[in-house]
Amino acid sequence: MVNQELYQLGSTPAYIRRLFAYGLQQAAIVGPDKVFDFSIGNPSVPAPKKVNESIHRIVDEVDSIKLHGYSMAAGHDGNRKAVADDLCRRFGVDVKPSELFFTCGAAPAIVSTIKALTVDNRSEIMAIAPFFPDYRPFVTANGARFVPVKADTETFQIDVSAVEEHLSANTQAIIVNSPNNPTGVVYTREILQELAELLDRKGKEYGHPIYVIADEPYRELVYDGVTVPFIPGIYRNTIVCYSYSKSLSLPGERIGYVYVPGFADDGAAVYAAIAGAARISGHVCPPTLMQMVIERCAEERPDLAAYDENRQLLYNSLTEMGYTCIKPHGAFYLFVKAPNGDAIAFSEKARLEHNLLVVPSDAFECPGFFRASYCVSNDMIRRALPAFRAMIESYR
Repeated sequence: MVNQELYQLGSTPAYIRRLFAYGLQQAAIVGPDKVFDFSIGNPSVPAPKKVNESIHRIVDEVDSIKLHGYSMAAGHDGNRKAVADDLCRRFGVDVKPSELFFTCGAAPAIVSTIKALTVDNRSEIMAIAPFFPDYRPFVTANGARFVPVKADTETFQIDVSAVEEHLSANTQAIIVNSPNNPTGVVYTREILQELAELLDRKGKEYGHPIYVIADEPYRELVYDGVTVPFIPGIYRNTIVCYSYSKSLSLPGERIGYVYVPGFADDGAAVYAAIAGAARISGHVCPPTLMQMVIERCAEERPDLAAYDENRQLLYNSLTEMGYTCIKPHGAFYLFVKAPNGDAIAFSEKARLEHNLLVVPSDAFECPGFFRASYCVSNDMIRRALPAFRAMIESYR
């Protein structure tokens, strides 16, 4: 006998992963130039030069015992200090090294935070649709109730009134992902301020804080001069979960952190609970080599020129064809309205007839759209445009 909930998760890959696997299989059959895979958010821009140089230098210069040894559970002191100093300089918030807990990427950071905030089986964790599909199992597998908030499909900003309708005395936290996957929308300071005022007021009413879990792997991926507000500077009860997967193009290296501000309500207790959650999950002592790399590269930023060129090309081309899409100012996704309103049918038709792989928005709990990742080669986008055109014309 095995845990049936976990069996279902393990035996049924996520829709995104199924499409990605299909694309690899088809590429082997018909050739990679005949498969147009927009399914997965795998960075296509190389890591900054300093990252690779640092890896070589560390391997050559650092004693191998130290290089391959354990760090402290929360990470090396030098690494934590470098990141804290960078955050202080950029956002004007007093971030202390002791408030950072390094993790094996953003997913363990989010899971540990959810686990830490799940007091009992009445605890509720909220998320705003559309959202990363694994938020739901992250919450339910740790014993809390998952509460989705319907999307504002006009602006894809946070509908604060809808959030208020779903709040209860059992609400422990709300997950906020900005820049957003899958829409590419950056939540405005005004909307976040309105959300902060609501959560502060309801927290006082309920007699306990309601935390924001800020999922921020795309924080540095923004365009058109847009600024991503640093949520702890707006709402004190914010726990930041960060990953270097997108900003430094290091998804396979699994390095990120949790930041719990000392000025947050019960901040020390929350930090300790996150450390305890990481301990029982086995997600402690993240890779020493990558911590050393981050220590040297904390101030590095991605070169967004290629992503921006792809964004403009795909957005302008699809909207010229007649597709409807809000222009993204962050991340590397387009969230496009399915011409017939049925995203699953559109995705399947595109896959079977054109080897065009896009993710139906049902996976993000917001039906009627599809996500296209533009972290791909510019050449592939250009070669895929006839398939996109054929698809929309087939619905006319």
